[in-house]
Amino acid sequence: MKTEKTQGIQVRFKQAEQTRMFLSKNNILRTDLRIIRDKQFVYFPIKTVPKTLFKTKNTIMEKEFEKQKTKPKTYKDILKLPKQIQDTLPTSYDIIGDIILIKLPKNLQKYKKNIGESLLTVNKNIKVVCAIEAVTGELRTRNLEIIAGEQRTTTTHKEYNLTFDVDVQKTYFSPRLATERKHIASLVKPKETIVDMFAGVAPFSIIIASYAQPAIIYALDKNKEAIRYAKQNIRKNKLLDKIEAISMDAKDAPRMFKKMNVHADRIIMNLPFSAHLFFSQALQIAADPCSIHYYDILKEEKMDERLKYLEKIAKKNKATITYLETRKIKTYAPREFYIGIDIQATKKTCRCSSARLSG
Repeated sequence: MKTEKTQGIQVRFKQAEQTRMFLSKNNILRTDLRIIRDKQFVYFPIKTVPKTLFKTKNTIMEKEFEKQKTKPKTYKDILKLPKQIQDTLPTSYDIIGDIILIKLPKNLQKYKKNIGESLLTVNKNIKVVCAIEAVTGELRTRNLEIIAGEQRTTTTHKEYNLTFDVDVQKTYFSPRLATERKHIASLVKPKETIVDMFAGVAPFSIIIASYAQPAIIYALDKNKEAIRYAKQNIRKNKLLDKIEAISMDAKDAPRMFKKMNVHADRIIMNLPFSAHLFFSQALQIAADPCSIHYYDILKEEKMDERLKYLEKIAKKNKATITYLETRKIKTYAPREFYIGIDIQATKKTCRCSSARLSG
C-alpha cells in the first residue's frame, strides 16, 4: 500500500459532508489520495490550505494518506509515448458489438499493439481491436488487422432493441448511422414499398420494418456475404414477412422490378462515393412520386457539382427532383462530410430546385 504524507484537514463527522463539498467545489480536495475516517474525525487530503476554514474548529495537520487507484478516462491516459506521437493519437473510433475499429496513421503503426491493449484495458466490454483502412469498392469491404484481443472479426451489435450479426472484415456496418436509420423509419408511411439498394447486413431495412409499417422492403446488395448476414438478421429479428433480401447488382434492379411490376415509394441509397453512379437506376424503379434518401461523402465545395449531376441524370430520365433536406451526418475527414439528401422524385419535366446544406 503506497502512502504520501501531506497536509490535511481534520473535521468532526457533523461537518464532514459540508467540508467535502466546499473542498471539491473550490478544487482544493486531492482526489488522488483516500479520505481517512476514525471514530471521531474525518481527514481530507488537500492541495492548499483554505483560509476561510480557519474560522471553524477544523484542524490543519500533516498526515499519511493512502494513494487512490485512479481509473484512466481514455486509452490515451495509459499510453506513454513521446509527446509529438501522443498528440497524433485518434480521438475517436467505432464500436461494433464487442469489436473496436480504429484508423491509425502511418506514424502510429509501430505502436499499434500498445494502442490495442490500452483500448482493451479501458473498454471492459471489448474483446477485439482492429486497425482498419478505408472501405473500398461496391462490396464495401476493408483491409484490417487484429491488433489486440481475440482472433475474430464477427460480432453481434445491438441497436434500438434489435440485433445485427456482422463480420467487420467482409461486410459494411456503421454504428454512427443509428440515429439516421431511426430518422428515416420515422418518415415512412404505412403500406409503402421500399427498396434498400445497398442494404449491407440490412440495418436500414430492419430498423424501418420494426418501427414503421411498410408493405414490403426489398434489401439488395452485390456482396453475397452481406446478404447472407442480412437474411440471418432478418430471421433473428423476426421480420421474414416484411423484408426480402436479394443478392444482386443494383444496376440490374430496373430489369428485375419491371418483371415483377413493382415500383418503389421510397428508395435508400447508402453507398457513399458511388451512389451517384446508380441514381439513374433508382429513378427507373421509382413510383410517381417517390422519396429517395441519397447518401454521399463530399467536401462542401463539391456539393453544388454533385447536385447538378443528379439533376442532369433526372432530366435524362424525364423526372423532376426536389431536394427536401440535406444533412451533415458525420465528419469523414477534414472539411469532408458524410451527408444525407432527402429527394422527392416525380415523373415530369425536370424543374430541379437547389438544396441548402444544413449542419
